[in-house]
Amino acid sequence: MLVRQPVLVELFTSEGCSDCPPADALLARLDATQFVPGVQAIVLSEHVTYWNHLGWRDPFSLDAMDERQRRYSFNFSLADVYTPQMVVDGAQQFTGSDASALSQAVAHAALNPKPQIEIKDAQWVDGSVSFSVHASPGSNAKLAAALAEDATQSEVARGENAGRTLHHVAVVRVLKEFDAKAVDGRPLRLSAPALSASAKPAGPLRLVVFLADRNTGRIVAAAQTTLNR
Repeated sequence: MLVRQPVLVELFTSEGCSDCPPADALLARLDATQFVPGVQAIVLSEHVTYWNHLGWRDPFSLDAMDERQRRYSFNFSLADVYTPQMVVDGAQQFTGSDASALSQAVAHAALNPKPQIEIKDAQWVDGSVSFSVHASPGSNAKLAAALAEDATQSEVARGENAGRTLHHVAVVRVLKEFDAKAVDGRPLRLSAPALSASAKPAGPLRLVVFLADRNTGRIVAAAQTTLNR
């Protein structure tokens, strides 16, 4: 049985950005078709807030995504943040609508095998997920878990995308960091008060966990599972 190498693909995007819908569509295509051979692409759509003052407030935007992108900007020595931006395994970044760059970055990331990390006993109950994570702790890695919402869409009334119906996959609604020792199988919980009540339809949720190097942000292990609500 062929084991596909997990690679984390993050898209920093905004419904207020007219350049972002093609990147949203590319992320969805990667998720649906897994078009890079030998790879399990684990995708996350991370909506930033800094477009919100330009006529349309992105209902999926989170301050935590701004902060995550700023950390990447520092790690990559960029002058500023921008959308759409894709980051592959915390190691490469590029314009999020560039399909060729995406294919190359994902294939390159897959050349570095990751240690196994497992999600067990994941259950969605009353607005939160309980789960455990099993892995060998890295000496300089931190554990993070994200709950992402599928099948989301918005009817955009104002701003650069006014009049468009936008679709997204794996939209991060909450992301939390845990003590690195939490990969020992202890019970963990992640609450998600920001889940969209207007998702059409209310699709499944994804629980994504990953270990990232504390200094560089590079992803050293990643896994996901799907939850029904």
